[in-house]
Amino acid sequence: MNIISNIQTFINNARHILYVSYKPTSDRYKRTAKIIILGIMLAGVLGLIIATIVSLLVYGNLSFI
Repeated sequence: MNIISNIQTFINNARHILYVSYKPTSDRYKRTAKIIILGIMLAGVLGLIIATIVSLLVYGNLSFI
């Protein structure tokens, strides 16, 4: 009986989420995509910088990269 109650709760929660959600405008979608792309690029550049520093400290040259 607890399983049925859990399923009903899940269905009610899913309906609520669908009710309050909305499709983003194209401007908001593009802005979000730009922010995500910039974040990924920033993480990549930061990783490259850290890898370069570690390679120079450990090996003395850039052979690790």
